[in-house]
Amino acid sequence: MARASAADAAETARRILETAASHFAAQGYGAASVDEIARASAVTRGAVYHHYTSKPLLFAAVAAEQQRIVADAIVTATAESTPDTALRDGSHAFLDAITRGAASRVLLIDGPAVLGWEEWRRLDGEGPEQELRTGLREAGVSPALLGPLTAALSGAMNELALWLVARPDDDDARTDAHAALDRLLNAVAPRS
Repeated sequence: MARASAADAAETARRILETAASHFAAQGYGAASVDEIARASAVTRGAVYHHYTSKPLLFAAVAAEQQRIVADAIVTATAESTPDTALRDGSHAFLDAITRGAASRVLLIDGPAVLGWEEWRRLDGEGPEQELRTGLREAGVSPALLGPLTAALSGAMNELALWLVARPDDDDARTDAHAALDRLLNAVAPRS
């Protein structure tokens, strides 16, 4: 019986997290309501607080999950890549993953303000930025430049993602963003 109870609790926590991601993405952190999230998750407000303690901690869990989803997209995109193509494949996968679904609103717009800059940077550093660092290392970037180039390219890619999500009705924006990303990557790690 305890196993079923633990499994039910895990399922409830997962359902709340998914619902919260949708609400935070659609409404933003400030407008999203724990009561609405609870109702849409078919649980009580108390159940939300039992699993996540507070709205900021619920948002932090959603942000961590979104970072994991983006990092997983990078890993999937580079699974078959050679060291010469992994940086490019992973960077393009990042741009697509962070600009679709809940990730852009949660991670790029609300994340830094709600989580605070240090926590936001920590989450990024444990996920997509770590994958970027690996890609740069495999592309032959010198150890002395690995840190600064990771920071510079990560910042540029986040800004490019923000630029892209600000143009939802521009049919050419995604193509243009990927072309701009290729130009950046050519400057950082030219193809052999």
